[in-house]
Amino acid sequence: MLQTPTDVLLMHAVRNNAVWCDTVCRIHGQAGEFMDSIWINQHVTPPFYPNADTLANAEAADAQLAQIRTLLDAGIPGEWAVKDSFRSLDLVPLGFRPLFDATWIARPGTATQPNADISGIRWSKVSSATELAGWEAAWRGEPANTTDTLPIFLPELLEYEAVAIIAAYEKGRIVAGAIANHTSEVVGLSNVFVPAEDDARFRAGCVCVVMDLFPARTIVGYEAGSDLTAFQALGFEELGPLRIWVRDIRL
Repeated sequence: MLQTPTDVLLMHAVRNNAVWCDTVCRIHGQAGEFMDSIWINQHVTPPFYPNADTLANAEAADAQLAQIRTLLDAGIPGEWAVKDSFRSLDLVPLGFRPLFDATWIARPGTATQPNADISGIRWSKVSSATELAGWEAAWRGEPANTTDTLPIFLPELLEYEAVAIIAAYEKGRIVAGAIANHTSEVVGLSNVFVPAEDDARFRAGCVCVVMDLFPARTIVGYEAGSDLTAFQALGFEELGPLRIWVRDIRL
């Protein structure tokens, strides 16, 4: 079957996101394993990161289900997730429940930068461990001096040339941000957080910084609900659906 440009771009978006998941796990000393149709991780992963991420559509379902069963046999404690990147699996028989559905999106690298002019805002790339700790606290919506939560984004990330952690400063305080990760064809945009006031322009600001850091690269990611609508207003187009499944420990 011939692939359309959208199909090809979707595959790049899926692979980019799996690479990002593996990068976060890797800096925690728990790297996963890439296979032909799925990425898996038999260790406990950081919060919000799955133990499996499918890399192919329904044609590879049998191989993907076999690998997910190996994760079940590994006895990973607690609830853990599978990112069904093409929303093509039925994991209910394996004891999972749907957590949420979302949509892959993309914005061409050749598109014009959106309007992101906000008075008094300074955008920068996070470059120090102290700044990163403040960024994560802002992303979580917690005070900057919070110490009782283990960090997800470790300073080792700052050494990756393909990763850019973006912050918007207002009067010395981080008020918005995002993470960009570059793979061969695209740049993934994730972990976006913006204030409720003037949220559209802050989202646009995140996009503009990514475009400056990675010129002419198509920006990809996934969103749901009102966030999806907001990014569509910035010129992002839908690529396809995905579903996050979570192991149902209530069974």
